[in-house]
Parts: sequence; structure tokens; C-alpha cells
Amino acid sequence: MPSLKERLDEDLKTAAKARDALRLNLVRAVKSAVKYKEIELGSSLDDAAIIQVLGTLVKQRRDSAEQFTKGNRPELAERENQEIALLQSYLPAQLPADELGALVDQAIAESGAKGPKDMGAVMKLLKPRVAGRAEGKVVSEAVQARLAGR
Repeated sequence: MPSLKERLDEDLKTAAKARDALRLNLVRAVKSAVKYKEIELGSSLDDAAIIQVLGTLVKQRRDSAEQFTKGNRPELAERENQEIALLQSYLPAQLPADELGALVDQAIAESGAKGPKDMGAVMKLLKPRVAGRAEGKVVSEAVQARLAGR
């Protein structure tokens, strides 16, 4: 199976040949963000690190789409949503709610959390287990909901 970097390179070529401007510009932006992160860290990124970069790009586009919607610019919000869909094709499949809930319950049990004030300990255990498979905001909301019921 090719690495994410190789897949991005292939998709860049394919998008250029197909004259798919949206995908071409997006893949260029992803490659640029990856290169910037490599320069920042001073080393090459593995797939897990690239997935983190992709997650950041998805989050940025979600925020932008929300702002465009609030600013009554639906055409720009739609473009951001299209880019989100393309970015998500590079990410691993997201965890279903029931699996995420089970992981949250397990982390709560392991950390001995009693209430909302123990959220940090639960998140510390949970983050590595769901990396790239669930967004931080979704995980944090699930943890808050579970801890509020305790």
C-alpha cells in the first residue's frame, strides 16, 4: 500500500491531467502544509504525522465554512465543504459513535474519573487511541457527556 505522500503525489498528477482545479489546488495546499511541518520539525513526516496535518486542514476548513455561512456567502461555504470531503478521503475511516462511546467508557474506567473535573485525565488516555479516527471536538463532547452523567 502506498504511503500518504506517494498517494498525494499520484493524485497531484492525476488532477493536473484531468484539469480538476479544485483537487489540484487542494493537493498542492496539503503538500505545502506537509512540507512546512517537515521544515518546522526538521525531519520527514510519517503517515501518522501527515494525518495530523490533514486533521488540522479539515478543522480550518470547517471553521471557514461556518464563518462563510454566517457571513451569508453560501458559495464559499460550499467550496470549503467540497474541500473537506476531499481531505477526508485521505483520512482513516471515522469511528462510529458506539465504538467511540466504548473507548470513552474504557478510558473513564482506567483513569478513575468521577466527574467533569477529571476530563483532562480521560482525554490524555483517549487521544492516542482515537488519533486520526475521530475529531478532537467530537471526542471531547463525548467525554463531557459521559462525565456529566456521573
